[in-house]
Order: sequence, then C-alpha cells, then structure tokens
Amino acid sequence: MPHDRPTPSPLTIDPITLEVIGHGLTSITDQIDANISRTAFSPYIYEYKDYAVAITTANGELITTSTGGMPVFVADAVGMAVKDGLAIYGRARLHPGDVIVCNHAGVQGQHLNNTVMYTPIFAGAGADELIGFFAINVHWIDIGGTAVGAISFRTEDIFMEGLQLRTVKLWSKGEPVEDMYRVIENNTRFPQELMGDIAAQLGGCLLGRDLVASLANKYGVQSFFGVIEAIFKKSEAAVRQTIRAIPDGVYEAEAFLDNDGITDMRIPIKVRIVIADDEITVDYSDMAPQVGSCINSGRHGGGRTTARLAFKYLIAADENANEGTYRPLKLILPEGTILSASDDAAMALYPIPFPTVIDTFIRALEGALPERVTAAHFGTYSSFRLLGKRADGSTFSCTDSGHGGWGACATHDGSGPFRTMAHGDSHIIPAELQEALYPIRIESIALRPDSGGAGHFRGGLGIVKQYRILASCKLFANFDRVECPPWGIRGGLGGQPGQVTVVRSNGATEVFYKSEGLALEPGDRICVETGGGGGYGEPALREASLIERDLIRGYISKDNADRDYGVRSPAG
Repeated sequence: MPHDRPTPSPLTIDPITLEVIGHGLTSITDQIDANISRTAFSPYIYEYKDYAVAITTANGELITTSTGGMPVFVADAVGMAVKDGLAIYGRARLHPGDVIVCNHAGVQGQHLNNTVMYTPIFAGAGADELIGFFAINVHWIDIGGTAVGAISFRTEDIFMEGLQLRTVKLWSKGEPVEDMYRVIENNTRFPQELMGDIAAQLGGCLLGRDLVASLANKYGVQSFFGVIEAIFKKSEAAVRQTIRAIPDGVYEAEAFLDNDGITDMRIPIKVRIVIADDEITVDYSDMAPQVGSCINSGRHGGGRTTARLAFKYLIAADENANEGTYRPLKLILPEGTILSASDDAAMALYPIPFPTVIDTFIRALEGALPERVTAAHFGTYSSFRLLGKRADGSTFSCTDSGHGGWGACATHDGSGPFRTMAHGDSHIIPAELQEALYPIRIESIALRPDSGGAGHFRGGLGIVKQYRILASCKLFANFDRVECPPWGIRGGLGGQPGQVTVVRSNGATEVFYKSEGLALEPGDRICVETGGGGGYGEPALREASLIERDLIRGYISKDNADRDYGVRSPAG
C-alpha cells in the first residue's frame, strides 16, 4: 500500500465491508485458479496443479492466495518477484497493461521452472492509483538446460538448469513483447505445451487484475486499503494470541536426508525454535551447508519458505496466509546453507529437503504442543519421471507424483495418501490420462498395507502403483528418508519408507531409491511404493474395533496386527 497517503483506521471499516472485500479477494483467486485448470495445456498444470494464484499489496506484501495453490510458491516467491520488479522499474515505470515475468534464482531462490507472472492493478477515479499486483506462479514444464524439464541431480550450477528471466516485461502497456515470446519459445523442448500454459497464466493475470480493480472501485480505494490493513492486523493478533499460549523456551530437533543424490554423505536437518512471549524465532544456524548437487534453495525460496510453511501448519492453521499472519515469525539463517545457497547454486531439485525440514520443525515442538503436533509424514518428494521418444519421434516426459501417508495426531489417524506438506493440494494425475498421453500402462494402484506406523492412532498409508513400459525410455526417481524413516511420536511407531522396484522382461529385479537415466525397455515393469506416516501414542491404547476395521479394509496385515498391537484378530 502507498506510504505517502493516509489509510483509514481499520476501526472505521464496518465488519460487513471487511468480510465482503476480504472474501471477495479470496474468491477471485479461487476463480482464476479454476480458470487455469480449465485452460492450461500441460497435465502438470491442469491435473497436478503445480501453480498458485496470489494478490499482493503495492509493496509486494501477500494479501491472499487461492485456497488450493502450491504453498511453496506463495511463501515467499511471489512477494519477492514483485519486490524485485519494484526495485528495477520503480512505480513510475509500471504502467497499466504491463505484465512481468521472473524466475531468477537470485530473487526467488527456487528452481527456474517456477516462473512468477504478475501485473499491476490500478483503480480509483482516474484508474491511476496502484493498489497492488495480481500474480500467478506456474511451474513451466521445460525451460532448456542440460536435462529435459530442467530437472537433474547432476547440474552443477544454475546456469546448467535453463533460461533465467530476471524481471522482464512480457507485455508492455497492453501490447505483447514479441521478442520475449520468441526467446521463451526457442528455449523449451515442449513449445506447444509451454506456450499454452503461459497463455493460461496470462489470461488469469489479466482477468484477476480486472476483478480486483472492480472490487476496489465498487467500495472505494480508501476502503480497500483499510480492509487490507484490517485483515493483516486481525491475522497478526490471532496468531500472537496462539503463540502466547505456548510455554516460552528453546525447542530443538534434528533429522537427516539420506544423501544429496550424488554422494553418500548424509544431509543433517537441524531446527531450533525459540518461543518468547508472542513471537517465534526459527533458527537454522546448524542447517546443512550448501551442497554440490541441486537440492539447494535460496534464502527467500528456501529458509523463509520452509519456516513459513511449518509455522502455518502448526501455529496459524486457522488463519489465511497473508503478511499479517507471518509478522510474529522471525528467522535466523546464515548464508551458505542448503536453505540459503548462493545465487549461482544448482537448484533444480530445491524442494527435496522441505518436507523433512517441516517435519523437524513440528517434532521440535512436541514437548510444548503435544496435543497439536503430528507424527512425521512420509516426507519425501518421491519423484518419478519417464523420458523417451514416441513412435512418431516426439519427446515425451511423463512426470508422476508420489503421494504417501501423513502422520497421526492426538485425535485421529494419519491422512493420505497426499502429496507432501510442501505441496498442499497437488493431485494424482489420472491413470487414464497418463495412458492416453504416454507409452505406459498402469496395471494397478492401491493403498500400501502396513505402511503407516502403529499407534493409539495409526499413520496414514502410502500407495503401490505398478506400470508396464511400452516404449524405450529412461527413468528418473527420487525417494529419500529411507535411513531416517517417518517417525512416530508419544510412543507411536514409525512409518515405512518408500522404494522403487524394476522387474525386467527377463525376470531380473532391481530395488532402488534414487535413479537418473536408468534404461527401460518395452515389457519392463515398475512397482512404486510410497512411504506411510508415523503413529501417535502407544499402540496398546488403540481400540480393538479400530484394529479389526483396519484388518477388514486391508490397511494392516494379520501379522502386523499381532506384532504391533499385541492382539490377534478373531479372523486370525
């Protein structure tokens, strides 16, 4: 919001106007979210939903997001992209009809696929008052680089990972910048899909901009500004009240990743949390240092993002994500860690540490919030991708998502199978669509029995998905947390980690967790098993009726019921 003009006190905003404008803004982002799903060209966007929609203030502060948007995109990549645009252009060089794109690692701190597109929103009597920005962050499916989709463990720096766009105008004063379109189209292996996704992203920005401007004009720009500040203060006050109920103190936890995808060295994840009155400080001083592979992220897209996500899940779950929500959150993060890497570091697989960092944050507060924390979720991206050529010679890239079990809590079993806490509502791409687009056959998909940890409340289950290969291709897979499996809490048992099994057409079998470029031939089969969540509380406390229910539904086996719960089903 402009600092050079008075803003009405939130107390002068009547509660009905506050709710109408507040919910209206969220409704607009949800509408645009749905439009993108309907108009995008890539299944990674219209099915998997690897994007997020947001509105920011004229200073780049987050106002609201679409309710199903990718969390890692709005906490805080969107805001940083807008702030970079303000620093480069200044308000004087931002005009109605401008559309800016940015994917720069030095700005957003994530892989280059994550491209923020935003446009300024002008309102008021002369349509000349800058009231905010409408922004959409979309995962562009391929932007050049050494690997298809720009995703590879073996990239050594950001320059190997594709096209970098440091805050450039895609449209200027309502006209497309054709040079930029030509640059982008000639730096992707999938121009039709990518340019279609960009068109959907652009349409969302323009319509969202107009809807927000209409809303502000309907109630008045000054009322609009007052409502935004009231929303921020309301969220901040609610979160501070929640924090005050947590005992002051220093809380710590640690975990680790199996490796960085290149070496065998473990990657330590250490989190220190300081609760002091109504503020929380997340201290990443002992986080693993930046590595030579591509699992690094920058300060804003890594350390700040993970702290905000974990904070939102555990402390501010009932509040909308906005700048006020995060005002009580402080961050200590030295330079040069995997969450605060240098601008030129490889970041193609930047989010791999995120689920474990979030799990560790929650684990640290087990003693302070035993009734609110959850056991660990499966906590790994479980990436699975097939790259090859179709019969007509065209390149295909089939990216599938490893959904797994989440941790149990004090009141119910773990949920799932879902994507990780860093993903939010990312969907499983339907088997029918995958078979129609790619030379594979999905022979079965089912819940994975015994994958959730036993407890008073059981951890959520992973899945088992089996594929048959119909054309020569190469396999990329990333499963982690095998040596640090999803832990249980308060006496609950841990969940099972995931794995990939390849059964060759000649019967030979290989079991592995990470792979890049494994050659597959027609007739080979792949079995992907994702991990389950940890259990909560002593297994002996679980009700016999729930154990029997799990047996009947196939969630657990008879052997595990006997071993983990010490009771045998009448059917056993």
